Amino acid sequence: MDKMFSNLPVEKLIEISLKKGEGELASNGALAVKTGKYTGRSPKDRFIVRDALTEKTVDWGKVNQPISPEIFDKLHKKVEAYLKEREVFVRDATACADADSRFPIRVVTEYAWHNLFASQLFLRYTKGEKIPAPAFTLLNAPNFLADPKTDGTNSECFIILNMSKKIILIGGTQYAGEIKKSIFSTLNFLLPAEGLLPMHCSANVGVKKDVALFFGLSGTGKTTLSADPSRGLIGDDEHVWSDRGIFNIEGGCYAKCIKLSEKLEPQIWKAIRRGTVLENVVVDPKTKIPNYDDGSLTENTRAAYPVEYIDNATIPGMGGHPNVIFFLAADAFGVLPPVSKLTPEEAMFHFLSGYTAKLAGTERGVKDPQATFSSCFGAPFLPRPARVYAKMFQEKTAKHNVPVYLINTGWIGGGYGAGQRISLPYTRAIIDACIRGDFKNVKFKPISKFRLSIPESCPGVPSEILQPSNTWSDKKAYAAQAEKLFQLFEQNFRKFS
Repeated sequence: MDKMFSNLPVEKLIEISLKKGEGELASNGALAVKTGKYTGRSPKDRFIVRDALTEKTVDWGKVNQPISPEIFDKLHKKVEAYLKEREVFVRDATACADADSRFPIRVVTEYAWHNLFASQLFLRYTKGEKIPAPAFTLLNAPNFLADPKTDGTNSECFIILNMSKKIILIGGTQYAGEIKKSIFSTLNFLLPAEGLLPMHCSANVGVKKDVALFFGLSGTGKTTLSADPSRGLIGDDEHVWSDRGIFNIEGGCYAKCIKLSEKLEPQIWKAIRRGTVLENVVVDPKTKIPNYDDGSLTENTRAAYPVEYIDNATIPGMGGHPNVIFFLAADAFGVLPPVSKLTPEEAMFHFLSGYTAKLAGTERGVKDPQATFSSCFGAPFLPRPARVYAKMFQEKTAKHNVPVYLINTGWIGGGYGAGQRISLPYTRAIIDACIRGDFKNVKFKPISKFRLSIPESCPGVPSEILQPSNTWSDKKAYAAQAEKLFQLFEQNFRKFS
């Protein structure tokens, strides 16, 4: 490589990024960057090398597209040759906060800001600590464009995981989320074989050491709801459940910040400062003040910062077995109740269903919210069949007797565009009630069609909104919408029958 910079400190990476014109400093000190054409993940361009190791263990299909070892090797050589002619930045880091499960990684990037992103998102080695050989190496070359005709890809963009050679290739996209999710997908392949359950969830812990998990896809509120001033943040997105408890995979947070409010999300607001990377947030050209309400570049605006930027972060990111689990769904149909309790069987149904609305900007080409089902609330990152993760989840929740609630963080009073999004203070009040155990003496009404039960009351929340049909002026329209969503649930679940 023409020039290689290894493990540069944050300030040096910021300095180089500014010098190279990769970004600009916002008024709050964060480094604001733009990712160009790709402002979200590109799932149609993600592949796994199909070989003896993955042939019978990966759930091949639209999510896990196969690519041959021969095509990978040719592209790998091209990417290496490309990077050798350029300045590159190397980051040695690790994933998994539990010392017994540490996963050393090496991230090689073309841009200094991508290296800063990796530094802030993954776990960092302490000064003087011996850096082990990487278990996986990730090569990130955003300006290397593949030729689908000769390189065997679907477009100029590619994300390829080679489990046997322990190499990840990313090219043709500047979106930093591909770096983060590639490591997560790799661990989702490796960890179940060791009896460890990787989970797409955030986690926090109370003063009594009670742990809460928040499952959900992007935009459902994992980061916002787990960032609670009264509880310690373990992590905002990716965790593992072991025989000893849960631990964070990462050392940082990757928060959506479209319409970010200092009043409603003070912890995230304060975390956006020097060292934070702001992705695709519009910055005023004169004042340099970020405009979090501006989604002109994308609705998928992001802030990447170390978890310790959150005032009450739990370091290291570890906790005991969960005391309560939340499934978060941003229901664009306006049908699901704000809170419902699930039996073990219902929890399995909703875990395998993974319903939410795919919000604008998280993936390329998604402009309006769409109803979607994502098994285990993380199908895009699950190389193995969903039943593998669901079985482990079922066994662990049963063993530790963990209650599970389904929380609708989406719409009431109508679907997207007609109703309104559920008030965040109401959702926080619901979460607090579940954690405190306030529902122990509250009656629940079962709704067999959707496999859930609705409470009669909840402290701090108007009782009339707990039953979603009450919030609709047109009850027939609600019934029709509910039937439509029910049929989508049933149609999706047939693949597990």
